[in-house]
Amino acid sequence: MDPGAQMFDLVPRHRLSGLPFGMEHGSRRGRGSDVASSRPYQVGDDVGSIDWHASARLSSARGADEFIVREHYAEEAPRAIVLCDRRASMSLYPPEFPWLRKPLVLQTAADAIVTSALAAQGNAGYLDYAGVDSLDTEPFWLPPRGSRSAWQIDERLAAEVTFDAPEESLSWAFDYLARFRGRVSFGTFIFVISDFLAPPPREAWLRSLALGWDVVPVIVQDPLWEQSFPELAGLTLPLADPATGHVAGVRLSGAEVRRLKAANERRRDELVSELEAMGLDWVLLSTHEVTAVEWAFVEWAGARRARRVRSV
Repeated sequence: MDPGAQMFDLVPRHRLSGLPFGMEHGSRRGRGSDVASSRPYQVGDDVGSIDWHASARLSSARGADEFIVREHYAEEAPRAIVLCDRRASMSLYPPEFPWLRKPLVLQTAADAIVTSALAAQGNAGYLDYAGVDSLDTEPFWLPPRGSRSAWQIDERLAAEVTFDAPEESLSWAFDYLARFRGRVSFGTFIFVISDFLAPPPREAWLRSLALGWDVVPVIVQDPLWEQSFPELAGLTLPLADPATGHVAGVRLSGAEVRRLKAANERRRDELVSELEAMGLDWVLLSTHEVTAVEWAFVEWAGARRARRVRSV
């Protein structure tokens, strides 16, 4: 992992009950630094939890010894799993073309997620379906761990891994993770990095949400060729087949260009609307510039934090 990467806060969608010693606190009471509430002292309470200033004020007002105990939110160690889409369309575009380099975006995004999870004293895991052609084949899976997992994930991202996962791989991945309820517990962040040109069905998203996971779609799409389409009627263009990644020269008419532009914009809008309807907070990555990718996650965290403040 890149020690100089721009880190972001893993802000949960809801307060969690999780592991101690993290940077986020949850809904359960326990050891932590954020005060949840106060209440009268009860026999057996830790003397260290007494709020002596509040107790003195209350005792003075009532003319008798009264003790107030502070309750805190238990701090949480976040778990984050990077689910990388290794389908053919995610291999676009080669470095010789001046467009979005999805493999570079995937690597930068995964690096930012893992670095941020470890910085929050949490754990990071990884999953992809490269080289898998059926449900009988095990995917590449690294369970959430601490710093040990960082170099393993880094090696996987730096390796010459194929982009040949089947179209159903994201749905398979959700079902696969459900087998590890102990390691992929309630509140685990699942960052799904994909172009979503062939998104998983709504039922797959809903199953993951029903398990209490904090699923974050990370949309990797070229702004020119996938979110829209350029006005290049009459020219021979090198277009890629999303299913295979094969690039071939194609000559398009004005009507075909307009149709493709409308279809791509509609696909993007429908994807975003569907994700928002399910309450998913997505991240859109339209450039492979490292700083821009990292700051997209910082903005995602800021938006979540602001929404939580408004809801208090």
